Amino acid sequence: MTVEKLKDDDVELVEKLHVKYAALKRELAKVIVGQEDVIAQTLIAVFSRGHALLVGVPGLAKTLLIRTLSEVLDLGFRRIQFTPDLMPADVTGTEVLDEDKATGQHSFRFVKGPVFTNMLLADEINRTPPKTQAALLEAMQEHRVTVGGESRPLPEPFFVLATQNPIEQEGTYPLPEAQLDRFLFNITVDYPKREDEIGIYRAETGASDVKLEKILNAEEILKLQEVVRRVPVADHVLEYAADLVRATRPKEPAAPEFIKEMVAWGAGPRAGLSLILAAKARAILEGRPYVITKDVKAMALPVMRHRISTTFNAESAGVSPDSIIERLLETVKSHEELDV
Repeated sequence: MTVEKLKDDDVELVEKLHVKYAALKRELAKVIVGQEDVIAQTLIAVFSRGHALLVGVPGLAKTLLIRTLSEVLDLGFRRIQFTPDLMPADVTGTEVLDEDKATGQHSFRFVKGPVFTNMLLADEINRTPPKTQAALLEAMQEHRVTVGGESRPLPEPFFVLATQNPIEQEGTYPLPEAQLDRFLFNITVDYPKREDEIGIYRAETGASDVKLEKILNAEEILKLQEVVRRVPVADHVLEYAADLVRATRPKEPAAPEFIKEMVAWGAGPRAGLSLILAAKARAILEGRPYVITKDVKAMALPVMRHRISTTFNAESAGVSPDSIIERLLETVKSHEELDV
């Protein structure tokens, strides 16, 4: 099967990004100890032009990672600490009434909110009511906000990187399915390995003045995002992604029995689109100008864990979306596996 290839200029950009990716990891390692998978997935979200939800207990450097990433990518950065009293205008901005002292005339002036930036950290996004959470929906999907009847574009590139604490549920407002689906990735931030944790203690309790080098800028990121879109994908890889997503739906005839028992709602088409885009970004970060099914498999957990809903029986048995997806990856065979 022949697959359309990237142009020579795009291949050069792929090679450049592969080199820059190594440099990015080196710079981030100056501040962030370990968490290689989290760093890789966050960077893949950036180059896929997607948003990411980072879920982990307090103290795992989620906020520090996002702030450091904005520095090495030379992007504008703003942080919103989501609280129960936060209003939509605190996110998007508002119109204020100004008076011209010379003429006495009044006019409205728009004051931009923190969403007008490149990289927005939505810290503890589930601590604010749905009305304020929804203020981000248009920004995430359309890269613009509408205030006072006027639509205003956001700076490009634009990303929302949100954090969530999975332990505390009191006084929180779980994100609705429609908004969860806007996140390309749901990234699990786990405890560090023993040697990494010792490294954190050493770094954070010593005297250090870390200077970060800027590896990319906004213009370069936009070019690389376009290259990601142009990475070719073979038909059998597209078919594998479709089979994987469709197999999560309990009413699908080809769905495995354990899916029909444990899943209430499966992933929609946006999950398949996210799988392909993320697989493309992963491929070029690995230095390959084409996608293989291994890329799709590697992206399955962060793409689909927030897009499937488990049944009551699965929840009571302690079966997580991750364990269901991992079992699904063993069940749904790719073209290469079927040929073996």
